[in-house]
Amino acid sequence: MTAEGEFSGSQPFFEEQGLDLEEKCNEVLVRDIMITDPITIKGEDPIEEIFDLFNEEHFHTYPVVDENGDMLGIIDQNTILQLLLTRRVSRLDHTHLMAVRSLSQSARGIMIPHPVTITSDATLCEIAETMVKHKVERFCVVDEGKLVGIVCKSDVIQAIYSLRS
Repeated sequence: MTAEGEFSGSQPFFEEQGLDLEEKCNEVLVRDIMITDPITIKGEDPIEEIFDLFNEEHFHTYPVVDENGDMLGIIDQNTILQLLLTRRVSRLDHTHLMAVRSLSQSARGIMIPHPVTITSDATLCEIAETMVKHKVERFCVVDEGKLVGIVCKSDVIQAIYSLRS
């Protein structure tokens, strides 16, 4: 890569590839690359079951849904780590919210409500741009209030990479 941000050669990377990657990205929708039927947590699931899930599975974030599949929130690794080590968390992080979470007995009490979501008809370009701009690693995909999937940064990278040829 040169100092100007180009790969070796006389033309920028995308021109060198002879393709319009952005145009191809606008033709791919999130529904085409998302993980459908993700592992979810029910709003009333007890804390111990959630700890077990994080211990057994190795995803970073789990969506919290109600009995109808409506998206309620998310629980991520940071939340779990804070709960497991409440006494060791920096005093600056001892907030009212952390105190409420530490006393909660169910997913609803510890979840992060109203997470940023996307719809399944968003384009690959839109999600890639949003991920980079806002430093987001994954999105829950929600259509009409219902969780329909999850898309991670690695899914987006793979999809864009496959469009290069």
